[in-house]
Amino acid sequence: MQDIKEVAFKAAREAGAILMERLGKIHIDYKSAFNLVTEADKQSEQHVISIIRQRFPDDQILAEETGAHQTSSTRRWIIDPLDGTTNYAHTYPFFSVSIGFEDKGEVLFGVVFNPSTDELFWAEKGKGAYLNDRPIAVSANSTLNVSLLATGFPPDTRVAPVTNMDEFVHITDISHGVRRDASAALDLSFVASGRLDGFWELKLAPWDLAAGTLLVREAGGTITNALGGKFDMVEGSVVATNSKIHDELVRELNLSAKLGKEHAGSVRSQRKE
Repeated sequence: MQDIKEVAFKAAREAGAILMERLGKIHIDYKSAFNLVTEADKQSEQHVISIIRQRFPDDQILAEETGAHQTSSTRRWIIDPLDGTTNYAHTYPFFSVSIGFEDKGEVLFGVVFNPSTDELFWAEKGKGAYLNDRPIAVSANSTLNVSLLATGFPPDTRVAPVTNMDEFVHITDISHGVRRDASAALDLSFVASGRLDGFWELKLAPWDLAAGTLLVREAGGTITNALGGKFDMVEGSVVATNSKIHDELVRELNLSAKLGKEHAGSVRSQRKE
């Protein structure tokens, strides 16, 4: 695994340097009406892929901007070259490079690099989680009312039939607070390092989740889907916690979601009348 670690570290740090060099100087394009991409996303991704290809030319790659690069190998790299593009476009310093490595469908190594703070979060399956050279662990808070959490919203929140707004309001009311910083990879890293007690979000992609979820697990946390069931990167919903508040958070999330649907149904009925 040492060769994987070396390549992942090199790719993450050099991609981060590209992002910092381009910060405040970028042109913005839109992948859709709600989803933007910058030249820096593309340059960062191309650089990460080139570093991986130099060392492991036969490995598969799944990257946010260029999609799947398939081979016959069971090994795959999962890349988000710039997680937090909207933040980056506004020079808001909360964005990251996320690189996960899996073999036969199991994530074995992950790196999340925050170039604004020079913080490299990383984890190896069965060997713990780290921030730069220091071991990290999840927090010890055991109840939701004293916990600090984070969440996120998909780009199409304004028009999507299912959103996270009801859950956001409810959990804000019953916790110590909820942050929304718009980089799932960093939010997961913050759960792993104990800065946050929990994080949840819907509609994420594998490149948002691969490295960060391994970090949380290796730091002693728990990962499930939004219903508390088995986590699946392709499904895209995640609840990540320090384990101690997990059941309570899942229960409250599903309660608020149910109440939100009932309220929406009542509003629709009143409009029809």
